[in-house]
Amino acid sequence: MVGEMNFLTILPLAVVMVAGTQLVAAVFLAAADRPRAASLGYLAGAGLVVGGGVTLSWLVTRAVKLNVGDAGQGGHGPVETRIDQVVLVLLVVLALVVFLRRHSTGPPRWMGRLQQAGPGYAARLGVLLFLAMPTDDLTMLTVGASAARHDLPWWHLLPFVLLTLTLLAVPLLALLLLGGRAARVLPRIRDWTAHNSWVVSELVIGFFVVVTLVDLVR
Repeated sequence: MVGEMNFLTILPLAVVMVAGTQLVAAVFLAAADRPRAASLGYLAGAGLVVGGGVTLSWLVTRAVKLNVGDAGQGGHGPVETRIDQVVLVLLVVLALVVFLRRHSTGPPRWMGRLQQAGPGYAARLGVLLFLAMPTDDLTMLTVGASAARHDLPWWHLLPFVLLTLTLLAVPLLALLLLGGRAARVLPRIRDWTAHNSWVVSELVIGFFVVVTLVDLVR
């Protein structure tokens, strides 16, 4: 029996994945000399890490359940309780990291070099950014573990990955849809993300904390 959680429950955490430097970098790439090629390369690198990260977390959690003989039961036994506790700890740490980084506004100096970025460089940037950001690592661990804990099949992770990439593609979509007007829109996206994204992230994390607590207490 599949748990009550479904892929719709974990989708909001995609916002946490892109909030901050990740989306700001996407804005810079959309304004680069080769915006389409650079942005697509960036999305490819990010997709590789996000897809691989949630899959690895799902596989590890699934293996734990298999080893204790509870996989596929959809119950609320000791194993599920332990997993929920781990997920809750991950969420608390994630909320703390987001809060401590809330004043880290403004693009890093190295982003000024993205004007000449090609697809290869952008792809490597996507890989490095999503690997090096603690918020992304914690979010991928949480999503994969939660899906496996509720016996969700692997493909339920795909909507999360696709939404993450869609949010990351907003600057490129703005460029394609707005053309010259994107020069006015993109800086607004960059500035709003740099100053307000942490609030949205905390709200999303809080929602998932409530979902996890419900699993623990029932």
